[in-house]
Amino acid sequence: MAKLYFHYATMNAGKSTMLLQASYNYRERGMRTVIFIAALDDRAGKGKVASRIGLSSEAIPFTAADDLYAQIEDMNAQDPITCVFIDEAQFLSAQQVWQLARVSDRIGIPVMAYGLRTDFQGKLFPGSHELLAIADELREVRTICHCGRKATMVVRVDGKGDVIREGAQVEVGGNDKYVSLCRRHWEDKMRCD
Repeated sequence: MAKLYFHYATMNAGKSTMLLQASYNYRERGMRTVIFIAALDDRAGKGKVASRIGLSSEAIPFTAADDLYAQIEDMNAQDPITCVFIDEAQFLSAQQVWQLARVSDRIGIPVMAYGLRTDFQGKLFPGSHELLAIADELREVRTICHCGRKATMVVRVDGKGDVIREGAQVEVGGNDKYVSLCRRHWEDKMRCD
């Protein structure tokens, strides 16, 4: 039975690497996979998923207006899909999460979504909120804080390394803009002294 999976973590935990490796394993066995990525994340180029360790793959960019169920249903009718992968799943709309649930429930294709759980202010992203609510399986991908404890939060920093405490929820970036921390050190950094 196909399921909707949500692999969540903070920045730099290896989510994209895991996605690319899993897709590769399917393809190596002659199975077709489809990879989607949020269109607003073009750090590796438009329509491309890339990891910090150098792995990459072409992907289909999605926006909040896209009907992912219809897209996947059409692609599957042309050439059967074994598994669907979503990178930057936090940028899915709630409606798109339900579309992906229907892909697994009605078409019978497993969907593996990878993304952040919370933003730099500790708030859930809309896509993550819905995935945490309805995914069949939740899998935490772990990384560590500078103190050695599990990192569960992220702070946004400016070009000088100073913490930014306010701003838009979405600002795409990597190590230049975000630092993963345990909850204790995140709270210490976010507290205004």
